[in-house]
Amino acid sequence: MTTRVIIKSADWALRTGGGEGAPEAIFIVECMTYHEESDPADDDRLEVELWALKHTGSNPSHRLFKLKTESYWRTAPAPGNPYKEHESSEPLA
Repeated sequence: MTTRVIIKSADWALRTGGGEGAPEAIFIVECMTYHEESDPADDDRLEVELWALKHTGSNPSHRLFKLKTESYWRTAPAPGNPYKEHESSEPLA
């Protein structure tokens, strides 16, 4: 027989992501004239900033851009949360 543990209330911490499996942020810039987009860039806006400047250089009337930023959050068990004590072992549930 398997025992299941149900946690009715436990403290969790929320932080910005990155690290294992995810960048801190992904940046894309979109030209608002014809809605062309830069390639996505992980963790560094410089690539999309240069894209916008080059795009305006090639299309002088295209001067408005939308920066799209995607970021990630991670949750982790806070001190006192039973998952904190079992983080490196089997899941509790």
